[in-house]
Amino acid sequence: MQKRVLFLLLVLVPALGFAQRWKRERYSWMVSAGASQFLGDVGGRNQIGSDYFFDLDAASTRFVVNIGLRYKLSEYFALRTNIAYAEMYGDDEYTEEPWRNNRNIHFRSPLFEWSTTLEASWMRESIGSRYKIRRVRGRGKKGSQVYLYAFAGVGLMYMNPMAKFEGTWYSLRPLRTEGQDFVPSRKQYSNWQFVIPFGIGMKYSIDKKSSIGIEYGLRKTFTDYMDDVSTDYVYSKEGERRSPAAAQIVADALGYDRVAKGLADPSLAPAPDLPDNIQDACSACPGQQRGDPTDLDSYMFMTITYYRKIRTGRKGLPKF
Repeated sequence: MQKRVLFLLLVLVPALGFAQRWKRERYSWMVSAGASQFLGDVGGRNQIGSDYFFDLDAASTRFVVNIGLRYKLSEYFALRTNIAYAEMYGDDEYTEEPWRNNRNIHFRSPLFEWSTTLEASWMRESIGSRYKIRRVRGRGKKGSQVYLYAFAGVGLMYMNPMAKFEGTWYSLRPLRTEGQDFVPSRKQYSNWQFVIPFGIGMKYSIDKKSSIGIEYGLRKTFTDYMDDVSTDYVYSKEGERRSPAAAQIVADALGYDRVAKGLADPSLAPAPDLPDNIQDACSACPGQQRGDPTDLDSYMFMTITYYRKIRTGRKGLPKF
């Protein structure tokens, strides 16, 4: 009987210790860097805009950097909070689709994002061993060294779309390029917007404390003004050419100066490269489509992330 009890203790106690070990390694800090891509009205492929990654524009790819904290809820779930800084960019110059190219709108925007996401996986994350010695299995090494996961959550982002006019960059929101707060149906948009981040990722355990991973994340927003483009023209150079008096009344009512006029309609009209059947069309007159309000903007990050586990004290809190 004593031998059986001793045997069970020798087998079960280490197993229970390994099973609870992840609780002593709940916290990790993380830092990442990678590429950002804007998905909206401005720029895009050589076609009328489409949703998500189908409208990728490699020439408009910019950067993102991120820091965060990860907390394991269980062996299969974790909470993460992140602060990211990125740049968004789009330019109609890069597309060969004739109407978008003739529109000639461009923008850039700094982007700050705070998010909290839930990470989930069907795999156990590797606890890791103290040393990497070939053909020697480290004590306590449990789970998979390669770890796949999905994530989703909520976030808040700050944007400030800008465009260049005669060599100087201007913030577009104060210029009301589409008549915000002048046209009754167009309210001024906010620089702060809620987002829904979601995506997939993969991690690889380097050793007991460190991991490296790659992650793709899409951000669904609730605004169509990340690029300051959504509806139709309220002022245009073509409209001014056709009806100078009416255009001046609109410009005065909007408070448009030379900069605001130039950025409300930077089109190339008349467009010499448009097909013959639309050569004489007014592509940027007031009332003509400037953007598509039915498709809200989104953006995505592709990042490489380094994770480092944080020691915890007796109360389970991290020791920074």
